[in-house]
Amino acid sequence: LKLGIINIENKMEISYYNLKIAIFSFAIIFVLRWTWRILNHVWFKPKKLEKQLRQQGLKGNSYKLLYGDMKEMKKMIEEATSKPINLSHDLIWPRINPFIHKTITNYGKNCFVWIGPKPAVLITEPKLIREVLTKNYVYQKARGSPLSKLVISGLAAHEKDKWATHRRILNPAFHLDKLKHMLPAFKLTINEMLNTWKEVVSKDGTEIDVWPYLQTLTSDAISRTAFGSNYEEGKKIFELQKEQIELISKMARSIYIPGWR
Repeated sequence: LKLGIINIENKMEISYYNLKIAIFSFAIIFVLRWTWRILNHVWFKPKKLEKQLRQQGLKGNSYKLLYGDMKEMKKMIEEATSKPINLSHDLIWPRINPFIHKTITNYGKNCFVWIGPKPAVLITEPKLIREVLTKNYVYQKARGSPLSKLVISGLAAHEKDKWATHRRILNPAFHLDKLKHMLPAFKLTINEMLNTWKEVVSKDGTEIDVWPYLQTLTSDAISRTAFGSNYEEGKKIFELQKEQIELISKMARSIYIPGWR
C-alpha cells in the first residue's frame, strides 16, 4: 500500500513538473513571438519598405526608430505657427506644413516621409495624382489611428463599393444649378462679416485679427446652406468640433500606442 502511494506521489510530482515546463515553454514562445512582432513593426518592416521605395527612385529621410519624421515635423509646425504670417502667397504652404514643404524641396516632387514606422509617399505630379484618385480599387487609403475616425468620416474614409455608392448619392448636391442657389446664402454671410468689421474698425483705421472671422465664415456658410440656420445657433457645436479637431491633430503628431495616454 505504501509503495502504491509513493508511486502515485511520484507520478503527481512528474505531472506537476511537466505542467510547469509546458507553461514556461508557452510563456517563452508567447514573449518571443510578441517581441518579434514588435521589432518587425518598429524596425525590420520599415527598413524593408525604405529599401523598396529607394529602389523605385523615391527619396526621403532615413527611418528613425519608432518616431520616423514625427519629432522634426512637430517641431517645425510649432515654430511656424508661433510667428505671425506674412502677406505672401509663397508662405502659405510652408506655414501649413513646413516639414512637407522642406521634404519636397530637398527630395523632389515625388518623395516619402515617415509617419512613425509607416512611410507616406508624397505625389505632386498631376498625372500620378489623377491615377491614384481614379483607381480607388487599386490604391487603398492608409489606416490611421482609430481616433482619427472621430474627425475623418464619410466619403473621405470610405473604400471601393461603399465609396462609389456615397459619391453617387452626393453628386446631385454639387450640381452647378444647386450651387447657384447657395450664392445668396454665401453673400449674406460675407456681408454680415464685413458689417462686423466696419463696426470694429475706427475712422482712423484699426488693425484686427481676421483669422477668427474667417473660421466663423466657413461655419456660418455651411450652417445656412446645409441646415438653414446660422453660426450663432450652432456655435457650441462648432466650438466642440474645433476643440476635438485640435486634440486629434495633436495626437496625430505623436506615436499612437493603444491604451496609452
